[in-house]
This record gives sequence, C-alpha cells and structure tokens, in this order.
Amino acid sequence: MNGTKLKILIIDDEKLISWSLAKQFEQLGYETITAASGEEGLEKFDKLLPEVVFLDNKLPAASGLEVLQIIRHQSPSTIVFFMTAYGTIDTAVEAMRIGAYDYINKPIDFEEVRLNVEKALKANKINNEVLSLRRELRNTHGISNIISDSPQMRHIFEIIRKITSSEATTVLIEGESGTGKELVARVIHFESSRFQKPFEAINCAALPETLLESELFGFEKGAFTDAKQMKRGQFELADGGTLLLDEIGEISTQMQVKLLRVLETRSFKRLGGMQDIKMNVRVIASTNRDLMAAMENGSFRRDLYFRLKVINIHLPPLRDRHDDILKLTQHFISVYNNEFSKNFTGLDDEAKASFLSYQWPGNVRELKNVIERVLILESDSLIRQEHLPSEFHKIKSASTIANNNSGIQVYLPEEGFSLEELEKIAIVKALALCDGNQSRAASLLSITRDTIRYKMKKHGLLV
Repeated sequence: MNGTKLKILIIDDEKLISWSLAKQFEQLGYETITAASGEEGLEKFDKLLPEVVFLDNKLPAASGLEVLQIIRHQSPSTIVFFMTAYGTIDTAVEAMRIGAYDYINKPIDFEEVRLNVEKALKANKINNEVLSLRRELRNTHGISNIISDSPQMRHIFEIIRKITSSEATTVLIEGESGTGKELVARVIHFESSRFQKPFEAINCAALPETLLESELFGFEKGAFTDAKQMKRGQFELADGGTLLLDEIGEISTQMQVKLLRVLETRSFKRLGGMQDIKMNVRVIASTNRDLMAAMENGSFRRDLYFRLKVINIHLPPLRDRHDDILKLTQHFISVYNNEFSKNFTGLDDEAKASFLSYQWPGNVRELKNVIERVLILESDSLIRQEHLPSEFHKIKSASTIANNNSGIQVYLPEEGFSLEELEKIAIVKALALCDGNQSRAASLLSITRDTIRYKMKKHGLLV
C-alpha cells in the first residue's frame, strides 16, 4: 500500500482471533490496533480514528451492538464489520440496520475478509469523493450565488430559506422563460439537508408521453419490445433528493393523473412491474405557462395543480427587476472576461440607457446571451450601443420625449410601455440613488414622502 497506512481496529476478547487478524493485515501494509473490551475499543477509536473496525458481538461489559451504535454516531463514514459466532440472523440484521457495512461469521475466512475490506475501502473512497463534489456544488448553487438586489427577489429568498429548513415535498415555480426557474430549484436542493442526495431534472416538454413515462418511472425487463434490461426511472434515481419536473404544464392529462397518484401515495410502479416502490423525493415543478388559465380551459387538472402548489414561487420577469439589470450585466461581464480573456469594464452611457429601456422578453437568459455575444465579437473596454444586437438599435431610433428645461430624456421603445411602468422605473431609480432613503427619493421626484410610500405600495415595492 502507498502513502499513509490505513488503520484497522479489532475489538474482540478472543486474543487468538485478534492476534491472527492483526498480523495478516499488517503483512498487507495496514496499521492494526487491538482491544479486548468495548470500553477499551471506544477509547482507542476516539484516539486513533481508524478507517476500518472489526467488532465482535460478545464483549465484556457491553454488547457489540451498543459499541456499534456509539461508533456510528461518532463517525458515520467508518467501515464496521460485525463479527459473531453466536448470534442469530436477527442480530446480524440489526447490526446492518444500525450501520455495519457487513457481518462476518466465525470461524473467519481471511481471504474473504480481505476482499471485503478492499471492496469497502474502494466504495468508501468513491462515496467521499461524491460527497466532496456535492459540497462543491452546494457552494456553486447556494442562495448567495443568485445575483439580485430587488425587493421581489429578497421576498423569494425568504421563501426559499423556509422551504430548505422544512420537509415540504412539493414546490411549484412559475415564471417566464429565462427567469431562472431551474437555478432556484437547484438552490432549494443544495441549501437543504437533501444536498448529499441526487438532484435530477427532466424537461417534460422535450419527450413524447410514452418515453416520458418510462423516464419518470423506469421499466422492468421485458415491459415492452426494446426493454432488454431493467431501468430505474427519475423518481427512483432521485430518492432522498430532489426531482425537477421542468415545463410541467406541457404533460398530457393522462400523465397528470399518474403523476397525481405518485404524489399522493409517495410510491410508484416501474412499467411492467407489479411491486410498489416507496420514494422520498422532493418534487419541484416549474412552468412558464399560466396554469390557472390552463385549468379553466381543461388542459390542466385542478387536483394536480393544488397538489403541486403546496408552496408557490413566482419569479418576476427581468423588466420588473429594474435594479438587477446593471448588477447582472456586471456579473456576466466578469464571467465572460475570464472565459474569453477580455477586459470589458461595463457599459457606455448610451448602451446603459438601452439596457434599462429594453423589455428583455428573454429575461436573464437573454441578458446573459447578449453579454456573451458582445464579448466574443468585440474588443473594447466598454460595451457600446453599436455592439448590441439589432433589437437594441430600435430603441435608439424610437421616439424620444425630451424636456429641454430639465435635460431628462426617456427612450420610448417602438412597442411602447405604460405610464404606470415608467412611474415604477422612476421610483426604483430614485430609491437606488438614495440608498433606499424614502424621504430623499421623494425629494428627487418632487413628491412627498407619503406619496412615494403610496406609490411604492401600489407597485409592490414596499416590503
């Protein structure tokens, strides 16, 4: 063996067995420690933290099961082999339930034991690597990675925190395409206690109904012509973790009935299977459709809608998160500067005005793509109006309302926008300039503090 020796602790009052196991493992390059009682074994375990423990069932003063419980509580990743020459199968089953990796019957076949130890160490290494990767993913997909200062998103952050600290099993995320529904679903998963388990996602709109059913539930060998072997579905793969059903509004009413049954019973059958499979999965459904309207026209079932909507998150479009446009812009500039070795620092004034006036029908995804396109094609220190796609030039050429006395210019897009929206934008910008101070923002807009508070409430800006 290479590097630091792996430690094996043998807890057994039969000295011949302890001595024999220790010597044979030492010859293979392991460091071995022996203990003749449960108390001594626990003392050496605390001091040396071995990777593998051989634990006898019959020990002076304390039973092997009692010692096993303490070891599992202190170090869940330690590999424990439970040894017995006396116990019934019930004792071995109980040891496995508590957390033993495997049980060994005496007299011991050392070659079989050696192979089991090597197998367990390899499995443990893989599990530790997976856990490490999931911790990295947790850092990558945590709530701190959502770029936003808007009041609407701060409210959503509070909802997410409540979801992740609970055992809520169904969440419905609604919002236009590109608003970050999958991002929020991943945050819910990786901020919760489920982060060590899988996150699975399936786009319900991308698959025909028959294929979607087999992807969700899996199938048994021989369930249909091409079912050459058993396959586990997304519900089974996500057990203990989270399953995102993206574009849930696109599934057929027949599939809706099947999905409702799964959510109600927390169980399912593989296609062609007879046995119910229990599941522990947090189901997050997302959609860009208006499901209320879909219920009215009969294309989406009411019972499924209200079963999914135990907790509801509605992601606002980017045009309603005015404060976030420039913040997200700087974030994506930084990302693509690193990726493409560019040195852009921001937007020039004309491009900034276009970004703030544009309606962003593709939301955050569109903003990201615009920044990526510019940084691929251009070499400059600033993103300029001439760098932007054609839809932004329409903004520039649109009618301009000018107040020559104040010097204020408002760019009116060809498709126009409501005065209500313009009022909201003005209030948001004034509050941003005044660091949220309502009195100063009201003064900037030549209105009273009571008036700005009334208008903030009207536009959903008062939290």
